[in-house]
Amino acid sequence: MTALNEGLGMAGSWYAATAHPWDRTPVLSGEEAADLVVVGGGCTGLAAALFAAKAGRSVILLEGGRIGWGASGRNGGQIIPGLRKGAVELVDMLGRERAKALFELSLDARKVVTGLIAEYGVDCDLTLTGHLLGAVKRDDMADFEAEAECLDHVMGYPHVRLLDAADARAAVATPEFRGALIDEMGGHLHPLNYTLGLARACRSLGVRIFEGSEALALDKTPAGVTVLTTGGRVRAAHAVLAGDALLRGLSAQVNRRIMPVANYQVVTEPLKDPEMLIAQNRAVSDSRFVVDYFRLTADGRLLFGGGERYTPDPPRDMAGFVRPYLERAFPQLAGVPLTHAWGGLVSVTLSRLPHIGRDGAVLYAHGYSGQGVILSSLAGKLMASALEGDAAPLERFADVAPPPFPGGRALSRPLYMLGMAWYAMRDRLG
Repeated sequence: MTALNEGLGMAGSWYAATAHPWDRTPVLSGEEAADLVVVGGGCTGLAAALFAAKAGRSVILLEGGRIGWGASGRNGGQIIPGLRKGAVELVDMLGRERAKALFELSLDARKVVTGLIAEYGVDCDLTLTGHLLGAVKRDDMADFEAEAECLDHVMGYPHVRLLDAADARAAVATPEFRGALIDEMGGHLHPLNYTLGLARACRSLGVRIFEGSEALALDKTPAGVTVLTTGGRVRAAHAVLAGDALLRGLSAQVNRRIMPVANYQVVTEPLKDPEMLIAQNRAVSDSRFVVDYFRLTADGRLLFGGGERYTPDPPRDMAGFVRPYLERAFPQLAGVPLTHAWGGLVSVTLSRLPHIGRDGAVLYAHGYSGQGVILSSLAGKLMASALEGDAAPLERFADVAPPPFPGGRALSRPLYMLGMAWYAMRDRLG
């Protein structure tokens, strides 16, 4: 039987091809008990398990497929401080005080990730060379100027600066950029190796991990929760739901607030002069609603993600699907051999803010809307901290919970697809 997260070409991805060895764990069989049961073996669940174990709790983690083979191990690997919703939008939505508090909390994500990498010696090509956001639309630079001013003067974040068109094209060899906004605190990493590093750290702390053990039902009991799988069950005082787009039907409250989106990536063959494409090895994305994002790998390839699909069926030719986006950004790479292509599901929310919160004994975090590379580890830490009585940071996110998607189970996806088609058309019209 195909494991829960083995689809969309993950087995042939460049990340899987360059992953450090991982000894597969057993499938859950029979009845187990722990203080905490975690559903989901990506960065959210692993970070929650790790921090809970460090606090002295016994933890069982259930992964329906393979550790790290969900969004955590197949994303673009871009470290982008903050939230998907920009500072200006955040202030408009929440007011200065609440917006600044939420933004400052989100900045802890970078500290959490770099701290875990250092503490556990995680080898994941960590590169802290900055993130460049390229302007591709006519009005972008005015928006970028307002964003930089808000970040500096309202959020107290002085790490961004603007580039004009000439400097932007010197930084990234694409004819598309009219300018750029650089965040010097950004960067990139190998997400699958980071995720597997967290899993090894969890095992070193006594976390019991079961792969191939999809959670089929969650029942609340007077003593806590019981999670059922095909082969067994886990009884625990608390549960963490960290399945993101693959969580399925365990919690209606959670599932109503996210929408899975399929995205596809490729890598080129090693390039002769990769630094001629992207100076200073920065992570790069653009200002489109349907974002193009790219970076160099440790072995000198271009890793490029572009295009989205809102239907469950992937394109027959993933490399062919992404190639036009890559060649639009880099015409000089027309016809370049693409050695790996794969896809993945991420979950987005209506507000583009993550859905993090608690329902009694059940805690949950998901809906990072494309910025889960580091936010996911922060969310895991916040849930573990809430279990130890420090719930205020988690509540800060819970207070801005995204609304459910309209239309209920029958109409939410068609309505979402219609909205995404509108925004995609706006991208094409510039």
